[in-house]
Amino acid sequence: MHIKPFRASHPLFDRIPSPDAFCSDAKNAFLDYQRDNLLTRSANAALYIYQIEQHHHLHTGIVALNDVQDFFTGHIKKHEKTLREREHRQMELILRWGAILKPVLLTFPPVPTLNTWLAAFTAANQPLFETYFRKEGQTQRLWAIIDPADIAHVQHLFEEEVHDVYIADGHHRTSTVALLHKEHKAEYPALDFDHLFCAFFPTDQLDILDYNRVVEGLNNLSPEQFFGRLAEVATIEYVEHPRKPRKKHELKLHFREHWYRLQWKPEVLASFRPGPRSLPVLLDVSLLNELVLQNILGIRDFRTSSRISYVEGTKGLQGIRKAAGNATDRLGFVLHPILFDDMRQIADAGKVLPPKSTYFEPRMKSGLIIKLLSKE
Repeated sequence: MHIKPFRASHPLFDRIPSPDAFCSDAKNAFLDYQRDNLLTRSANAALYIYQIEQHHHLHTGIVALNDVQDFFTGHIKKHEKTLREREHRQMELILRWGAILKPVLLTFPPVPTLNTWLAAFTAANQPLFETYFRKEGQTQRLWAIIDPADIAHVQHLFEEEVHDVYIADGHHRTSTVALLHKEHKAEYPALDFDHLFCAFFPTDQLDILDYNRVVEGLNNLSPEQFFGRLAEVATIEYVEHPRKPRKKHELKLHFREHWYRLQWKPEVLASFRPGPRSLPVLLDVSLLNELVLQNILGIRDFRTSSRISYVEGTKGLQGIRKAAGNATDRLGFVLHPILFDDMRQIADAGKVLPPKSTYFEPRMKSGLIIKLLSKE
């Protein structure tokens, strides 16, 4: 990857009473922030080290620009479908702001020499800022790499060691900038649509969490009929003290305040051999969609169905309980997180994951580091 330095903007924290409120409202109030001089811009182009500390665990990556051509040539790989309607909404916001308020989160296999260098740099240098977000219990920090020799060293590491990256968060931001570059570049000659605004975090600096489902209605089945149908494809075991699934092909089911452990039957797994038109790996979310949500519960369109609500893995089993509430016909399904290697195989094959399959942590904040689109 050929990363480039740029001049970032960030908040003036001594003028901001609450970082939580500032970032949560950044999408609505960005132009007001500019008008009220709540932002500052670095004097020189730099690469940036972005670090999130949560529960004494550090997550460290690099924020930089990357040529949009790497997206067109397949070196920046996607695993989700994008919707043209959302791209147009994103485009309207980007053009109104004249800026991008959060980098696309990209991940790649760890590079030990890069991790070692970043650890040494952050230990030896003061950050541009350090701010605490009370809601998540996170401290977020930003360092600027401005020495030309340091910039060249990090660029060299990326050129030699990081050949392909995978979008962890920001598919629509990526496709929107690509669309602006491809179809609207001539209309806005003063704006930079040649580069993607990116945060590069190796996989050992991110957590892939589960993305779970609560489903409304039993499709006119009694509970006994539902469990009978489910027993045809999975073993069902009552669990008194539930915990999240520990391995692939294990799920947890919540129904009427009770928990059950599910495992796909071996003959069911054997019948889903990956083929030329299917995903190169077998995912639990795909099996759940087809065997349970579609075949038993009668849901046809998983992307638009109002019967499905999604619960991020950060909310734990309690999040499933809360989403299910006291309803007698709501089912909560907890899945094991998708493995990075499975996601990589799918992206490398040019396939896409089912909707709401992955949830990456930690999440970056809108408005904490900003790329103005005016050409430098």
